[in-house]
Amino acid sequence: MDRILLEHGSGGKKMHKLIREFFAPEFEMESFGDSAVIEGLNSKQLAFTTDSYVVSPLFFPGGNIGDLAVYGTVNDLAMVGARPLYLSAGFIFEEGFLINDMKKILASMAEAAKKAGVKIIAGDTKVVNKGKADGMFINTAGIGVIEDGIDISPKNIKIGDKIIISGTIGNHGVAVMAERNGLSFNPPVLSDTAPLNHLVQEMLGYGGVHAIRDPTRGGLATTLKEMALESGLCFEIKEEAILVAKGVIGASELLGLDPLYIANEGIFVAFVKNDAAEKMIDALKKNPLGRGSNIIGEVVESPVEKVLLKTRIGGTRLIDMLSGEQLPRIC
Repeated sequence: MDRILLEHGSGGKKMHKLIREFFAPEFEMESFGDSAVIEGLNSKQLAFTTDSYVVSPLFFPGGNIGDLAVYGTVNDLAMVGARPLYLSAGFIFEEGFLINDMKKILASMAEAAKKAGVKIIAGDTKVVNKGKADGMFINTAGIGVIEDGIDISPKNIKIGDKIIISGTIGNHGVAVMAERNGLSFNPPVLSDTAPLNHLVQEMLGYGGVHAIRDPTRGGLATTLKEMALESGLCFEIKEEAILVAKGVIGASELLGLDPLYIANEGIFVAFVKNDAAEKMIDALKKNPLGRGSNIIGEVVESPVEKVLLKTRIGGTRLIDMLSGEQLPRIC
């Protein structure tokens, strides 16, 4: 490999290989998740994350690059059990960018921060020559606090854990792809971009949560495979338990896409103790962001580091990470 390709930003195999072979050894990184857990003042644990948003187009059904940047950063912190507190935002504008579009994006970020309960407290702006930034890019960083007793990690996943998903899959990827290509579907598909931190904190209050992850780039399939590798265990999931909106099913059939690999921005997958799962589902369904919650499978001992999908017709399909680039520039 002598050049960076679009596939290296997909969240799939090539991106993981790039990080593992170049970034991790150069920076002496023991792990490279979306958020790092660090020691703060007074022995409090903090979570820190950074992300960049290059979605195309900037506006899509259900959201835009601005609220996507806020929610994406907040959600990365929530996935390690943190309560998000503060964000920074850096903007790279292309010369000639419309002020009215900038105002809409900034307003959506302010509203998103309000909904998530965080504050944007620092930032930066840069302008590059026309044709050098595809409109605008946003970089964010976020910090949050992890309360005592919270320990969320794929390494904590246990045999017998139930696997929960908080909603339908594939909405964000299809919404962005449709807007990008001038397509429309009936019923229309809206991005699921949303702040998950309040729902996660509610779930943590019930206890028994071992690991959480939001299946963004690479979709549910890639996320589950990542967690299987990190835990060293096997996940058995049921196709019939994974909910997909009619519009996403239609778009996937039309375009030859697999919903399991389509990006999401407003759902999470959680691994919880067997005896806590049913009560947790009942509780999650009372929250608007958790109405589509469902138990989709369980953790077994072997074959190690594998994800097995029990299909509707009774077969078993081996699930792997995304290979190649299904939908570039999705976040």
